[in-house]
Amino acid sequence: MGVFSRRRAQAVAAAQAHGAQRAEAEAVRHHLEAFTRSHVGVEAYVEPPTTVIPPTVVLVANTGEWTRRRVSDPHLLRGIAEQLKIPVYDVQRTGYPQRMRDWTEWAKKQGLR
Repeated sequence: MGVFSRRRAQAVAAAQAHGAQRAEAEAVRHHLEAFTRSHVGVEAYVEPPTTVIPPTVVLVANTGEWTRRRVSDPHLLRGIAEQLKIPVYDVQRTGYPQRMRDWTEWAKKQGLR
């Protein structure tokens, strides 16, 4: 295998990875849009990455119902939130809202979570 063959293989692999990231970002975008449209008073809480998990976002509705998704780029999330006109908070600064904890406790009692 020559030098140019390796470079071509690397370029193809990079393009495939970029395409996969774009597809993942679109899937996240569609989920966030659907949740925001189907619930009232949605707020976004950005969770920092850990050694195992990339950054995530938790959307919390007025009722306390919530959903979590991985976000490869938190800046992408801020752009989506701006388009959807929902506030974005850093969970390390604000913590989770009490209504989210209350809803989770209620859902556990109901067998939903």
